[in-house]
Amino acid sequence: MSKFVWQHKDLLDVDNLSREEVFYLMDSAEQFQEVNSRPVKKVPTLRGKGVILFFAEDSTRTKTSFDIAGKRLSADTFSLGKSGSSINKGENLKDTALTLEAMNPDILVIRHPANGAAAFLAERLSCSVVNAGDGRHAHPTQALLDAYTLRRQWKGEMLNKTVLIVGDIAHSRVARSNVKLLSFLGVKVRLFAPKTLMPRHIDHWPAEVSDSLNKGLEGADAVMCLRLQLERQIAGLLPALSEYAARFCISSKSLALAAPEAVILHPGPVNRGLEISSELADAPNSRILDQVNAGVAMRMAVLLSLGARHDLEAWSRNASETGRE
Repeated sequence: MSKFVWQHKDLLDVDNLSREEVFYLMDSAEQFQEVNSRPVKKVPTLRGKGVILFFAEDSTRTKTSFDIAGKRLSADTFSLGKSGSSINKGENLKDTALTLEAMNPDILVIRHPANGAAAFLAERLSCSVVNAGDGRHAHPTQALLDAYTLRRQWKGEMLNKTVLIVGDIAHSRVARSNVKLLSFLGVKVRLFAPKTLMPRHIDHWPAEVSDSLNKGLEGADAVMCLRLQLERQIAGLLPALSEYAARFCISSKSLALAAPEAVILHPGPVNRGLEISSELADAPNSRILDQVNAGVAMRMAVLLSLGARHDLEAWSRNASETGRE
């Protein structure tokens, strides 16, 4: 690892990061990919550290990858879900924060249905807080692993590449964080969604809104399909699912309009035949499983950066106290 020193107490969103910090995390993730390919996939870098995984929403990929990431760094990880916490008994987030603080963790990874929940806890906890998804607001580690996956695909050349994001953009924290990060890195971002699933004030986003799937796909270097939450149809925001699939599902045939080596991404879980055809999900140019693989490496990079920062702070305090004696 380089001598780069991480400056942040928390990771709440991608717009808190500089280009140097983003590329530091990507370079660190690249090194952890090598660790993850070893017969013994473990390093002692966070030995003795405690990481609490506080997931007040259901999660498979994100929670599991953070758990694996912590364990591969030799940290002790502890899972706390909504069903196993006092949230179900009416405890508010402030009291939850005080309870967690009393446990003295080093890092708290939180997923919560409320926008700003991660920032709320970060202001009240002395430990580092990692936002693993808060409401519709942000999902920084997903955006980082997506950008890292594309950087590997494009051999480091991200400037002026084009990514089309398709699906439920209005309710997607994945879309919001990806638009911020990819445009920040020089990628041209296009968006395509039903009007009922397009956010308000989209004109202020650093992205181009396409009025048809064909226009959005034309020359795109990558297509990111978003998971469609089926309750949107119950809420009257969607037509019949068959109609949605006919207009918005990405297939091998429609992808032919994109750049010759265009790849497919999806944060998962995939609704096959609705967001993406089953054939394309399993095709050679699908990077869906690469994203899962990259997620462990990127989350190792994030946890290490925050954990190492605590060690530096402790060293500085000890040095200062020794100097006063």
